[in-house]
Amino acid sequence: MTRVRRSRPVLVLDAMGVLYETGDDVGELLVPFAVRHGSTAAGEEIRQAYLAASYGQIDASSFWERIGVEPAREDDYLAGHRVSPGVGALLDGAGAVFDSVCCLSNDVAAWSLKLRRRHGLDRAIPRWFVSGEIGLRKPDPGIYRHMRVHLGGPASGFLFVDDRVANLDAARRLGLHTLLYDPAGKSEPGDHPRIGRLEELLDPAIVARATSRRSRR
Repeated sequence: MTRVRRSRPVLVLDAMGVLYETGDDVGELLVPFAVRHGSTAAGEEIRQAYLAASYGQIDASSFWERIGVEPAREDDYLAGHRVSPGVGALLDGAGAVFDSVCCLSNDVAAWSLKLRRRHGLDRAIPRWFVSGEIGLRKPDPGIYRHMRVHLGGPASGFLFVDDRVANLDAARRLGLHTLLYDPAGKSEPGDHPRIGRLEELLDPAIVARATSRRSRR
């Protein structure tokens, strides 16, 4: 795992709240969608069913059936996800700054695949590490270790961008470099460097500052 040596960091992007605009996709998109389409499940029931699907414990069709929505409505739900501003520019220019780009996401496996194909993200991001396929969710340390095993190299060779401090805290404890994506200026507590626009990741000075901290492992 540590034999790979890179001159530039691997950029690791979160999906919901970074690649896609909505960070709380369950609360802001999924629950309202389910209610509009006939679900009588309580919000917490929908969240629990989603968690099961995002761990890979049930498939997407079983999820919709569990909450009382026709599985055929799935694509209508996914159409509500929008790519974040700046994603295109970032992915177009990332090759000049980073060794490669991957995604580390808490999501239902089938939804992740459909969304990245719908928005053409799979062409620019060849490696996706999705909780529904791995059986682990951020901030569980195991999901970060899984990514490193498959990509190789020391933890200090990765720059992880997420919109949730808890996920960044877990990554930093394992030695990854971290950046908080905070477009709304939420000022969440935490000492991670932060950016407000994804295009800032194309600034070598910002990347150098974010990756200058000594690795903890």
